[in-house]
Amino acid sequence: MINSTFNEQSQILETEFKADINAEEVLDYIKSFKDNTSYPRKLKGIIDARNATFNFSFRDIEFFNDENNKTLESYEIAIFAIIIDSPETAALSTLYETIAINEKYEFKVFSTYEAALLWIKGFNF
Repeated sequence: MINSTFNEQSQILETEFKADINAEEVLDYIKSFKDNTSYPRKLKGIIDARNATFNFSFRDIEFFNDENNKTLESYEIAIFAIIIDSPETAALSTLYETIAINEKYEFKVFSTYEAALLWIKGFNF
């Protein structure tokens, strides 16, 4: 299950990945940004995946990146941190971090909320 809430005070999209997460859910999550005009065009987000199990393959990550690049056409910049706590989630997230190269996108993997928040707040816009 994927649930997102935009925190108006912090101006950060807070997302929780919980339980089993499959490729279709991740693609739907990425696509949800494409036509969403309520989010700032300079978007910051934190994904908490500490209670999630990723049920997709390394090959699916390429599809995520392709869809993300299409979505980024609607934004000036998007900064996302993901918080993980398992080796499997770390492997998939780190692989995505490696291939998610776009001048409008920053993505980084963290093991604590505090570290992710500190990194996100470092982007002043």
